[in-house]
Amino acid sequence: MSEPTGVLTLRLAGPLQSWGAASRFARRTTERAPTKSGVLGLLAAAQGRDRSADLSDLAALRFAVRLDQPGTRVRDFQTAHHADTGKSMPVSERFYLSDAVFVVAVEGDRDLIEVLHAAVRSPVYLPFLGRRSCPPSRPVDLRVHRSGLWKALETEPWQASAWVQRSRARERRVELEVIADLPAGEGPGDAVRDQPLSFDPRHRRYGLRAVHSRAVTVANPLSIPRRAFVPAQHDPMGLLED
Repeated sequence: MSEPTGVLTLRLAGPLQSWGAASRFARRTTERAPTKSGVLGLLAAAQGRDRSADLSDLAALRFAVRLDQPGTRVRDFQTAHHADTGKSMPVSERFYLSDAVFVVAVEGDRDLIEVLHAAVRSPVYLPFLGRRSCPPSRPVDLRVHRSGLWKALETEPWQASAWVQRSRARERRVELEVIADLPAGEGPGDAVRDQPLSFDPRHRRYGLRAVHSRAVTVANPLSIPRRAFVPAQHDPMGLLED
């Protein structure tokens, strides 16, 4: 008999987000959606785990992200002074997602999911959206689902900003892209180096994981119902009668 599972859904929304999977000091890029390593780092921080702690239980969670509001990619240039010498460091190029909203789902052992839900509701370390300079604009926790991962993403309400929902008011239901872990033995998929093995700053390690994309359809709460066309009463022969 399989172990009972649960699904924790999170809402990641903020003025800026940055989810880098292959960043360097002089050029720090961002993916177009939250990375598994970034979200698991958020969960580990919420629990107060040390960076050198074992991550095997978190890494085993099944992961998916729904793109509710993709946002806009923006670029910034930054510089800093060396902490020891005081000399100016090279100018670095930083990329962010502006005004984006995502719904993340992690699926795994129900007891662990409940522990993680409690942690994000009362975190030891405050959550941030990829980088410490990117705080969330809303609470990140949504709820725990007893259904499967895909059912949770299909039933979780659309989290886009009201102006985005109004801009698509003629659509009663909207189609949203989901990027998810590809179960073992299924394929084809895309391989990304985003499976966290260690967050230890002395030796960070990431493995490969397979992902695929599909779409889910959710209701638009601000849609405007279309009125049925009712032709006006008109008798073309009326004017010819005495």
